[in-house]
Amino acid sequence: MSLHLPVLGLAIGVAIGLVDANTAPTMAMSEPTFMVVQATVPPAGTGDAGKVLTPEQRMQRRFPQPVRVGDLIGLPVLDDSHRTLGFVREVVRTPQSEIDFIVAYNGWCGWCSWDARLVAVPIEVLGISGREIASLDMPRSEYATAPTWQRADAMVLSNDDSIRMALARH
Repeated sequence: MSLHLPVLGLAIGVAIGLVDANTAPTMAMSEPTFMVVQATVPPAGTGDAGKVLTPEQRMQRRFPQPVRVGDLIGLPVLDDSHRTLGFVREVVRTPQSEIDFIVAYNGWCGWCSWDARLVAVPIEVLGISGREIASLDMPRSEYATAPTWQRADAMVLSNDDSIRMALARH
């Protein structure tokens, strides 16, 4: 059994041209030579290394899918560490036709809603992962510095409306 592995390695080496057929018999008697090859695969989306993408372009690369607005109300919004930032209260359309999620954010206790303030979060920075919403491109610090949402001219979308939302994976 111990002789089979070097002979198999030698046969493969000859077949792919790593070992010269003239030196093959001498190598079979000497110490076997091994070649270690490592393949590196870049993470998804890094093919355009120097190109800066807008939030809308990043969202389109995350395969947006139709989602019913009523199914989003009450879902937790999580940060990169899977800590709750808050819960979705409403989904609105701004006068500029952009969609924002109104999240009840509480800085020190994300699952507490009694001391939360409402923050508008653009749909482009969020992704849905099952029954959770991931804050993909908006870190916790930006929630803390975001202004408190004022209803202003935003139109609240009904529960039966459908929007397209990016997919996220955790």
